[in-house]
Amino acid sequence: MTASSSSAPHLEGIELARHCVEIALDKKALRPLILDLQEISTITDYLVICSAQSEPQLKAITNGVVKTLKDEFGRAPYAVDGFPASQWVVIDYGEVMLHLFHEDKRGVYALEDLWSDAKKVELPEAA
Repeated sequence: MTASSSSAPHLEGIELARHCVEIALDKKALRPLILDLQEISTITDYLVICSAQSEPQLKAITNGVVKTLKDEFGRAPYAVDGFPASQWVVIDYGEVMLHLFHEDKRGVYALEDLWSDAKKVELPEAA
């Protein structure tokens, strides 16, 4: 189970995915996408994919998501893997996995193609 603060609202599933996108967009993330994997995978329920234009921006987005979700919702990730220098960071919240790519690397890994049979979720209005 995830850590939660008794006074913080509880986020699950799609709400968590949408908050990840909103926070990433606050840090100027590019081309956000939420894929619904519930019917096709046991890895996670939602896959969030965003791009950044630089390693410092990858770091800012990563730190922003982790800090905001912890501070506002009591949600700490199970794991954060990768580094801005690797140009790919994964933040694992269990039911949501957020993949942050440097814009140049996103096409190389092509997660959108790998999960092309997943439903695309409507993004928050800010996107």
